[in-house]
Amino acid sequence: MASAEDEPRINDRINAREVRLVAQDGQQVGIRLLAEALDMAREAGLDLVEVAEKANPPVCRIMDYGKYKYEAAQRAKESRRNSTNIIVKEMKYRPKISPGDFETKTRKVRSFLEDGHKVKVTIMFRGREVQHPELGRRILDGIEDEVTDVAKVEVYPRLDGRNMVMVLGPAKRRSRKQAARSPRASAEDTAEVEAAAEAAPQSAGN
Repeated sequence: MASAEDEPRINDRINAREVRLVAQDGQQVGIRLLAEALDMAREAGLDLVEVAEKANPPVCRIMDYGKYKYEAAQRAKESRRNSTNIIVKEMKYRPKISPGDFETKTRKVRSFLEDGHKVKVTIMFRGREVQHPELGRRILDGIEDEVTDVAKVEVYPRLDGRNMVMVLGPAKRRSRKQAARSPRASAEDTAEVEAAAEAAPQSAGN
């Protein structure tokens, strides 16, 4: 949790004589006396927030700081929840899987990906089947084609002992995972931060 020292100065806590003012809509207002900038913020029923204290003069933005802090906290909470909940599922196929089973398992793979999980796809060879890796590659290519709209390949098909494996990750959905803008950042800059974590594979399918 951020300490009071990490909070930007707002309103009467700002001690500069002049500030470079940014309006609520992001438009550059220009250099204004602090008193004038404070008056403009009060007239709008908003706060004056110092977003770049080391600039000369410091950059201040007019905003609803209480609302900003709440929304930023909610985004940070969602980001942490998404980070800790990303796990790796596993779906197993056989080289001679029937079309019906292929469809059922691949629907489950899609469901995992849409829920934000990674999926380890394993082709299990038995006996002399391992001498025909092209059979496994054909299945993996088919799976990739079926989920290409919701997935990206993170580990391309490779042999692992008597198995062939491929790892799929959920495609990024920026509209739902925008990182919070820091009030200390430059008024023109935005930083996106995405966290991802992997847990041990959880097997699903035989």
